[in-house]
Amino acid sequence: MRTKLASGKCPRRGSALLAVLWLTVALSAIAFAVAANVRGETERTSTSTESLRAYYLASGSIDRATLWVYWGMSGGYSYPDGSPRYYRPPMPYLHYSYPTGDVQVEVIPEAGKLNVNTASQEDLARLLFAVGIDTERAARIASGIIAYRSAAEAPDNPASLTGPGGSSFQPRNASLQELEEILLVPGMTPDIFYGRFDRDPTNGALIPRGGLRECLTVWGSGNRIDINTAPAALLESVGVPAAIVKQIVDRRVQQPFKTMDEVNPLLQGLGPETARIGIGGATIWTLRATARMRLPGGRLSDVRRTVSAVVKFLDPGSFNPPFHTIRWYDDAWSPTVGAF
Repeated sequence: MRTKLASGKCPRRGSALLAVLWLTVALSAIAFAVAANVRGETERTSTSTESLRAYYLASGSIDRATLWVYWGMSGGYSYPDGSPRYYRPPMPYLHYSYPTGDVQVEVIPEAGKLNVNTASQEDLARLLFAVGIDTERAARIASGIIAYRSAAEAPDNPASLTGPGGSSFQPRNASLQELEEILLVPGMTPDIFYGRFDRDPTNGALIPRGGLRECLTVWGSGNRIDINTAPAALLESVGVPAAIVKQIVDRRVQQPFKTMDEVNPLLQGLGPETARIGIGGATIWTLRATARMRLPGGRLSDVRRTVSAVVKFLDPGSFNPPFHTIRWYDDAWSPTVGAF
């Protein structure tokens, strides 16, 4: 006969019940884990799909904006009230609204940036300081860029570019053909070149900080800085105080500066370097498109995708098509992406 407790219950039945309870807990944990994994994979797939769709929407908008800029530069194409039908310099933005999403295209003249092949060491050092690099390190990097692009201007002691330990850095001793070449200069980092995100100490939000890529070019003349598209750091590097830079940025977001008569009152009394600030560019432009997909409820997705192209506009009488894409970037970055 089986032994029973004083209560008359069998101890094996209690053990079996406890085992069932533990098994139920284990199966529930597995079910929750599988459900969380499925949900996570579904959200990742949805995000990837939105990103891919936004990429194609942004890419198509680059082609559309290229035509709009060309037609605008060709003259004409205005509405009866005189407003531009497509594009008219110095418009810094083009906005497209599609049934599937919205796109903002930035129209940036390369001639309105600082040319890395002609900029002085002082210009480069000031720009590096404006993007957040300490004075000593900025001077070393600027010296390295000069050494890289020109043998005649190379420092007597290249090892001093990185410190007493010496360096295997070999200057190219020729003009830069690609802006990314300055990543080879000692002291340069991807954060300095591409930009970074800093955290706001007040609320913990991430703040985008642009890098040298937004300020430098290998195509522009470098003699003029476009006030409608120049990053804040580039404006500060030529002697514009931060308070006035903020006024300029706030104003051009609402309405671009069309003539220097609108600009001069803001620059009055500043240093001689501000005389380099102008409006517009020449024949080579960067078109940078940021797209957001429209969700079923009509709200725009939080997923943004940015692509860009460097386009040279040619003489329409001599070339067909009258523009040529010099560079294409599938995964570009825009300092204004958070505002769109």
